[in-house]
Amino acid sequence: MSSPIPLSDVADAPLLVRLRGIRPTLTPAEDRVAAQVLADARRASDLTITELAQAAQTSETTVLRFCKRLGLKGYPQLRLGLAAESALPREQRMAGSDISATDTIDDIIAKVASLDSSAVEETAQQLDRQALKKAADGLAGATRVDIYGIGASAIVGSDLQQKLHRIGVVSFAWNDPHIALTSATLLTKKDVAIGISHSGATSETIESLAAARERGATTIAITNFPLSPLAKGADIVLTTAARETSLRSGATASRIAALTVVDCLFIAVAQRDLPRARKAVVESRKAVSGHHLA
Repeated sequence: MSSPIPLSDVADAPLLVRLRGIRPTLTPAEDRVAAQVLADARRASDLTITELAQAAQTSETTVLRFCKRLGLKGYPQLRLGLAAESALPREQRMAGSDISATDTIDDIIAKVASLDSSAVEETAQQLDRQALKKAADGLAGATRVDIYGIGASAIVGSDLQQKLHRIGVVSFAWNDPHIALTSATLLTKKDVAIGISHSGATSETIESLAAARERGATTIAITNFPLSPLAKGADIVLTTAARETSLRSGATASRIAALTVVDCLFIAVAQRDLPRARKAVVESRKAVSGHHLA
């Protein structure tokens, strides 16, 4: 089984996407630096290392350690990266903005649309191609696929299950933790288990994926945080790049990012035997055609 691919290997991921992905693993001092950077990337790019350290109430050494955590050689690379992302169009920068009490209806629509479209674009940009290929290979050759997800992630899991099942991949989506654990203990080395969690910290999903791994199944994590407990316990990690604001936790942006990964994974699996997949889709469409109104 393969090992999870380090975050530093995802070279195409935008700087702020990488930062949001690793933020839960930062120390309190490093997180204060992250807060300054995310609050105003343009302003942060103009600061010297001393000024940024003072703004974050920490040391220059911590700022340098923060740069290393992002896979950067040093502080100059951080300033250049932040300056480049600050030059993006207003609509893209707006995607990270939270809703305020003074926002107009137009502002709300613009922010929601920008957040959701950015989730798709940034997820596609940073998605690890090699990991996706390994995941598709595993699913295409699996005897059975178990999918675990709780809450909003269960919706994503159900979507993946019905897609895979429609092209003949035997799959099950479980959102009840007891049933998920029971199912996981019946898996073998010929099977694949997929855990879906935006935070990567959902205990029930982590537990089910760990049980499947103990049985020898190949495990895949779909999460927004590549250094999360779920990711660390998986053989293959597929990351999203969604930004959740205070009012939209578990909202469309995180789901649409995960659904983007699911769609890419499904198409990659179908491509392994395209004639068979197309035949299965046609036959399943015929089976329900009589239930459509003319």
